[in-house]
Amino acid sequence: MKLIFISGPSGSGKTSLSNQIILKIKNGFILSTDNYYKTGLISKLLSKFIEGYFDRRISFNYTLFKKDFKFILKNGSSNHLRYYDFEKKIIKNSLTKTNNIKFLIVEGIFVNKFLKPLHNKNSYFLELKINKNLCMKRVVERDLKERGKAKKQAENDFLKSWDIYYEKFKNKSINSKNNEFLIKKNTNIDKVLKKIFY
Repeated sequence: MKLIFISGPSGSGKTSLSNQIILKIKNGFILSTDNYYKTGLISKLLSKFIEGYFDRRISFNYTLFKKDFKFILKNGSSNHLRYYDFEKKIIKNSLTKTNNIKFLIVEGIFVNKFLKPLHNKNSYFLELKINKNLCMKRVVERDLKERGKAKKQAENDFLKSWDIYYEKFKNKSINSKNNEFLIKKNTNIDKVLKKIFY
């Protein structure tokens, strides 16, 4: 099974790129770290009092993610889809079985923080680097529509998430020899995908 890790700050287009790749290949499956936030009373309280909670390690349910990740690698299949409801702070499960998974795409802001050690010769790492203002516009539109935020709160939350994302990885270099690719606005995605799939 080939692994494709897609990282980047909020609004950089990780989900869009993942869906674009899925349309081009067969037997692909997407795991989004956005669907593995912690739930329960403690998480609800922490999200109210810790600034940028959903962009920090403490919010990510790594144990649950690792369970699903390992199951897919071992069995080449998935028994369900998970979806995190940001308003209710719960994870919804859909009993959707997917078999014969040959390409596993893992995307999200936590890919760098938790999953980079999994990067090997059978995996590819795509880091999106998109203009800050464009990312902010996308995030604000999403948060107004899907997460019930006011515009000012969405803007402030984005700026905080941007700083949190880059505070540890701003000096990281990408090396295409190690199956790592930096994806910018003008990058020829098809050219990158050819290197991955052919």
